[in-house]
Amino acid sequence: MTSEIEQLLDNLDNSRERLLIALNKLSDDALLTPNSVDNWSVADLLVQLIAWESELVTGLMRVSQGKKPTRLLAALKNVAEYGRLRHKENQGRNLDRIFDDFPQVRIQLEEWLEQFSEKQLGKKGHFTWLKNQSLAQLIAQLTYEKEQHYLPQVEALAQKWQAKMDGMIISLTPKENHNGNLSD
Repeated sequence: MTSEIEQLLDNLDNSRERLLIALNKLSDDALLTPNSVDNWSVADLLVQLIAWESELVTGLMRVSQGKKPTRLLAALKNVAEYGRLRHKENQGRNLDRIFDDFPQVRIQLEEWLEQFSEKQLGKKGHFTWLKNQSLAQLIAQLTYEKEQHYLPQVEALAQKWQAKMDGMIISLTPKENHNGNLSD
């Protein structure tokens, strides 16, 4: 039987791998194109994912200290407002900075996961402020489930962008036509 931490780490890795494969196909222009993923650019989406994971890391730190993660809980009460504020704060953020922060916050999250026992992660109601949800469920909701929600849109954009780029490539080598003869 797989432990709660192993399952979380596997899901985190699988989701992130799919997202990185799709992102790898996108140019900077594609990453910055407005309204390509709902009302955001892909860069805006990445900033949102970073913000939620950062908030989660801070929340996990507070929980490990025996404190209630008040900022995280406040963000969860008004997800749309939290997203709007993070978007406003990060308008025009440099892509290099986004791609530096994107893996770093995940590394921090994975390190914090190691601080919790199976019971703390998996038992619903263990933390009263979570009501009838487990810490693992909250982590899933704010990380790989968010990524998986947007993955189809990012993957579709990557396919469309790749097809567009492939159509712009001019071959410099002659190709054979249907008769086996070389053509320009």
